[in-house]
Amino acid sequence: MPAKGWRGPWLWPLALVAVGVVLLLNNFLLLGDFNAASLWPLILVFAGVAILLRGDLTPSIEARTFGITRGSVESATLEINAAEIDVQARALQQEGRLIAGQYAAGSRPTMKVSDTHTHLKMDRSATPWLSFADWELALARDLPWNILVSSHLGQVNLNLVDLIVQDVVVGTGVGDIRFICPREALGSIRLQSALGNIHLITPVGHRTEIRVQGGRLFGIHADERRYESLEPGVFISKDANDAAPALSIVIRGTFGDVFLT
Repeated sequence: MPAKGWRGPWLWPLALVAVGVVLLLNNFLLLGDFNAASLWPLILVFAGVAILLRGDLTPSIEARTFGITRGSVESATLEINAAEIDVQARALQQEGRLIAGQYAAGSRPTMKVSDTHTHLKMDRSATPWLSFADWELALARDLPWNILVSSHLGQVNLNLVDLIVQDVVVGTGVGDIRFICPREALGSIRLQSALGNIHLITPVGHRTEIRVQGGRLFGIHADERRYESLEPGVFISKDANDAAPALSIVIRGTFGDVFLT
């Protein structure tokens, strides 16, 4: 998976040149009564533009690519503590690798192996605090995954349609969740957002049961062509194939909306 395009460290040198010229003119009294010190908010402007254009504040902590070979691993756990970083995950197309993707300096997954199971962890606390580059991950398709994702200020976008999943737990504080279900989950799927929308997409024809728990400020929008409401907050898929795998999904929210499609 390629990293974000390199835009070059041009912004900060340009800002330094501009500030230097203004201070030089001020020292030689060529600016009249103009107060050069009043321009200091421009530093914040340049910092904000740098983050918008690059995703990071400095070039040394740009997003980088990585890949870990599968080896003898037969099952895996992926734990992500993203804080304010956005997370995207999907199935890996390349055979022979366990995980690949894009990360910021210091956030390359740590890995602990026990027999044929491996535990991968990505932690925001290991990432430079000035780095806001998204984490984009691709996971091996031919082994079962336990996936745990938490974020207190960020978006989570998981496309697990081509993956084998054991259990999934996704939680955000302030941030949306977009979740495309796997074709089969051996365990349960739990999605929760305190302040944000949850968009759930499930496979057509599967035996899906969705339980939505939330207060009055958490709206539910279910596609009536695909789901039938058994009771308030409980939905099952219409025209499900009895031979298809069963999916059990629990959604919790406080402020926001859930969209079932």
